[in-house]
Amino acid sequence: MERKPATYADIEALPEHVVGEIIAGELHVSPRPALPHTVVATRLGGELLGPFDRGRGGPGGWILLDEPELHLGEEVLVPDLAGWREHRMPEPPRTAACTLAPDWVCEVLSASTASLDRALKMPVYAREGVQYVWLVDPERQSLEVFRLQEGHYTLLVTHAGMTRVRAEPFEALELELHYLWGKK
Repeated sequence: MERKPATYADIEALPEHVVGEIIAGELHVSPRPALPHTVVATRLGGELLGPFDRGRGGPGGWILLDEPELHLGEEVLVPDLAGWREHRMPEPPRTAACTLAPDWVCEVLSASTASLDRALKMPVYAREGVQYVWLVDPERQSLEVFRLQEGHYTLLVTHAGMTRVRAEPFEALELELHYLWGKK
């Protein structure tokens, strides 16, 4: 028996404590993130917001959002963080979801979402022209930086541990990885 493709109504029917995404017609349901995941996403967003979204102490020129709902073709994706260059999106739309693909996304990996993020979501991001993907793993304490080249992602660098790093497209800011991992 052929399975009917998932629809947005399937996402709307989910309980509030889960995140629903549709990829290749299939509904994927993930639990709300654990606190180490949330710490990384919150701290990374906080570090980037001032210099890149507001232009305080940095170049500005970006719109950065936490967990935006992206409607990209038939897919519905919810990255942990996403950013659009202001010349492409001068202000966020006044809708529940965005149909304009971001220029950068960050997925914070967890045991329950890592394969979804790598194997299913990254090809959608590539198809839609998302220039940069960051995969952040709180358990491994690593940041992988990918750039879109000729329709596929190339791993530029993997940063790990407690070091300070500069990572495209936000290389104007030195990130302190130890802070992302929950250390002060």
